[in-house]
Amino acid sequence: MIGIVLLCIFGATLLLVLVIMAVVGKGLEEYETRYVSRGVSDLTEMFFFVDGRQLLLLTIAIAIGFGFIGYLFNWFVGLLMFIVGFVAPFWGIKTLRQRRINRFNQQLVDALVQMSSAFRAGLSFSQAAENVAAEMPKPLGDEFSLFVKELKLGVAQETALQNMADRMGSEDLQLVVTATNIARKLGGNMAEMFETISNTIRERFRLEGRISSLTSQGKMQGWVVGSMPLVLGLVLNLMRPDLMGPMLDSTFGIALISAVAVMEILGILLIRKIVSIDV
Repeated sequence: MIGIVLLCIFGATLLLVLVIMAVVGKGLEEYETRYVSRGVSDLTEMFFFVDGRQLLLLTIAIAIGFGFIGYLFNWFVGLLMFIVGFVAPFWGIKTLRQRRINRFNQQLVDALVQMSSAFRAGLSFSQAAENVAAEMPKPLGDEFSLFVKELKLGVAQETALQNMADRMGSEDLQLVVTATNIARKLGGNMAEMFETISNTIRERFRLEGRISSLTSQGKMQGWVVGSMPLVLGLVLNLMRPDLMGPMLDSTFGIALISAVAVMEILGILLIRKIVSIDV
């Protein structure tokens, strides 16, 4: 009788483990499809060629490292840090991509002025783009260099321009591509058009800088107010673990901390949404 009971327990445990493994495997597959593939695509567009499996293993390693560091404080902090570890790599990739786009947009102003001068000197569009690719730094130099290589391989200029705009994801570049393609079909002074677009982009940069300086205080207040409870809780846990221990060891305390964390995150997002002004 005892043997039958043990066999049933073993079978139920094995079935539970198999179900958990199947759920985890399905979750990792979905995670890899949605996030890892997007991260690999963003890295490829930034000329960083990483395999999806490598990025997934790196993400798991970072999550485990974050979880271990958090576990040194408390198991609940370790769990939160483990979850953050899964998000941090893709947040970093998104940040790098946005910085690359901003740097590209800043360089695009000088590139348009340079191409406008090249048109006035009698150069063609491909020759002007080749000069920009040779003289401008990264990332604009790399993108124009790839554009010139596509032209030499026989790709149509409109298609090559659109490919560059799709890779960068820059609204300013998309404006240049659309205006260039229309001007080539309908005719127009390319030199004056590029000079006008460069002045428009430069003026938008001035307005964005002014708005950023006016809203920076609100953004900083959101981060300070949002992070204050977490920092205060960690300090109290280090100074008086006997006071924080009962809260972290009870279900009600964990639920309360989770609710506070969710509300703080929502508060930060709302503040950033309010002070975020698109020009």
